[in-house]
Amino acid sequence: MTTRSATPVSVILQKKQHFERDPERLPVDFHDRLYELEAAGELVVQRPPDPTDVVTVPTKYGRPKVIPRGHLWHHKSCGQCGHIPGYSTSIFWVMRKLGYEYHDPRDQTSCTAWNYYASATSNPAAQAAVALRNFAAAYESGYYPLIHCATSYGHYKEVRGELLRHPELRQQVRQVMDKLGKPMVLPEEIVHYSEWFYAMRDEIAARQVRDFSGIGVTVHPACHYYKLVEGDAIYDPDVYQGQRTAVVTGLAESLGAEVREYSTWYDCCGFGFRHILVQRDFTRSFATMRKIEVMKEEANPDVVLTHDTGCVTTLDKSQFAAQAHDRKVGVAVMSEAQFAALAMGAHPYKVCQLHWHSADYRPLLEKMGIDWRQAWAEFEDEVKRLERGDVQYLTWDDVDAS
Repeated sequence: MTTRSATPVSVILQKKQHFERDPERLPVDFHDRLYELEAAGELVVQRPPDPTDVVTVPTKYGRPKVIPRGHLWHHKSCGQCGHIPGYSTSIFWVMRKLGYEYHDPRDQTSCTAWNYYASATSNPAAQAAVALRNFAAAYESGYYPLIHCATSYGHYKEVRGELLRHPELRQQVRQVMDKLGKPMVLPEEIVHYSEWFYAMRDEIAARQVRDFSGIGVTVHPACHYYKLVEGDAIYDPDVYQGQRTAVVTGLAESLGAEVREYSTWYDCCGFGFRHILVQRDFTRSFATMRKIEVMKEEANPDVVLTHDTGCVTTLDKSQFAAQAHDRKVGVAVMSEAQFAALAMGAHPYKVCQLHWHSADYRPLLEKMGIDWRQAWAEFEDEVKRLERGDVQYLTWDDVDAS
């Protein structure tokens, strides 16, 4: 099956055509207000460090979005670092292999979106101040923020909208930032890591050393990426006829994988933030019955690719519980960053750290031509070096890419 969908024109495409007929109905571009506030001295707009080293990509309503190639400040994800460490290390590894400089900050805080979406115990000023404190840290470092977590990405865009609309909120946040000795900063674009991977997909494919032409893929687009402040998400007329966000699919296709259709692509992964806290049985049931089992029945993929911390965690870990009930599960799940790193020759354990995943990924590795038994032995040898004190960190760059 192909991503060049032959389905009738979707609601999204109808919206695009509607705005083309009536440009006055096009959603207001937040940039106009952003630059107005900068001109008035209310905040600083951080622009890409090198305006000549950027990629311009299309968004949902046709506005261009500028993605810097390098000199990026990595806003890491608490869930990735805690549950899927190979997710973050794959992002770093790919960037290093492509030769792009980045900064891995030690002064970043959580975005607190867990608080915002799951418990609702905070307040707008606190949420916005956390966002701007992180943006100020990026600005003062001279690097441009790149957001790893789709929930942080969506949350920060909502925060940006509230700050641009409400002067009283800006004043409250300014008081906090003054106490911290930090400037009021918003980046010109809030960029998600998967947008960077989409923008760099041709460069990534040019460094590909493993053949993925026989790999069947299904894509779960993350709700917090493209359903929150939807106009910022990347849509490409060459991917799904511009009817769905293009980020993960565009990369998978560039790597030669076969992206397969399934009917519940629009559904949440089941994580839902509050659901995972108070109705975990619902989350696991939804993830397996509405997503994984439908994928298996309709597309039978080798791997599910997605681009958010919660989505990878839920679609992967929920299958373990479902196996106890003889559900039809058993599909490898990973981020497209890990998938791209594997394509470029990354070690499945030293870099991608697939041993943290619950669903069986070994058949996928075999189909990729990777001897996972040998790779695991190499990883264990590296762990022994760490235990002996021969090395301080797990090494990446001495890995054979064959």
